[in-house]
Amino acid sequence: MPQTESRKLDSDDNFPSLNLDLTNGEQLTLPTGKWTVLLLYRGYW
Repeated sequence: MPQTESRKLDSDDNFPSLNLDLTNGEQLTLPTGKWTVLLLYRGYW
């Protein structure tokens, strides 16, 4: 998948603001800051 206008995080960078649309129609907003951990599970396809 091609990347468009994106930049990788470097050490000492803050995690950017991120909004995710959930399958139940709600939206999850991840906090910004130095210590954000994001785990994704794609499940079985």
